[in-house]
Amino acid sequence: MKPWFGLFAALMGLMIFSPSAQAAGPCNIGQAGATQAVAIGRTGRTMRIHLPIGFDPAKPAPLVFLLHGSGGTGEKMLASSGLAEAADRHGFIVAAPDAGIPIDQGFVWNIPGVPTVTGAVPGPGDADDVAYLTGAIDYLADQGCVDDSRIYATGLSGGGRMTSWLGCVAADRFAAIAPVVGLRAGNPRKDRPQEPDPATCRPLRPMPVIAFAGDADTTNPTQGGGAGYWSYTMHAAEQRWAQLNGCTQVRDTRWIADKVYEEGYAACRDGADVVGRITSGGGHSWVADNDALWAFFTARTRPQR
Repeated sequence: MKPWFGLFAALMGLMIFSPSAQAAGPCNIGQAGATQAVAIGRTGRTMRIHLPIGFDPAKPAPLVFLLHGSGGTGEKMLASSGLAEAADRHGFIVAAPDAGIPIDQGFVWNIPGVPTVTGAVPGPGDADDVAYLTGAIDYLADQGCVDDSRIYATGLSGGGRMTSWLGCVAADRFAAIAPVVGLRAGNPRKDRPQEPDPATCRPLRPMPVIAFAGDADTTNPTQGGGAGYWSYTMHAAEQRWAQLNGCTQVRDTRWIADKVYEEGYAACRDGADVVGRITSGGGHSWVADNDALWAFFTARTRPQR
């Protein structure tokens, strides 16, 4: 055997047996129409994943991450949001993970430099939630379950802030985001906390955003103030995303339901519109319209890397 042929055969063997080189097979993480706890690779962490009714294991589906609020869990968030039922109607997968920092009976998300609801700033020893979530995308794509060009994130309160953070630092992995009572556009400035700090949110590409809020929310007020992790207004967050996305048109505010009005920005680069939907009298709760959320998501696909 010629030496070069032996080297060629060895390289081919490495490619064939490398997990990243294997073709994804049919998804086998659970049953269609059911929710199950799925271990994510070798992370030692699991997340609740709902496969929609009619899910075809041979066809990778869109994936929506559903991120719980501070002190919550993925299981409780999935039960209270109604997003699994929307997934059954529209054919997307929902993944509801637990955050990486345990507190009391639940968890909080690691947003670097921002104190959690406990007042503590996450340290270097705390779990890297961005790495965990992007790793979960890779794992589920390798299993043949998800279309990695159609990955989306939404979340409530602290999960909404984490969703916003994903838009800032992982825009190359997500096609769109939908924070619920949690829209941010980077950390508050230390010298002027009523403004977002531009240095803390520099997405690699325009990020489509639809945000839901209630104007009677006293925890994360749309008018700003509140806790140190909050501070600036929802309008300031929308405006900053519009700048990042190169939007050139301000949407006229319009009522779309008896107690819901819509505002935002259009004519943005790559169709990355910024939309805010505010419920008049709505509080700190899941005020999202799940069907509208999905309509915004499904119209957007992440460009190939």
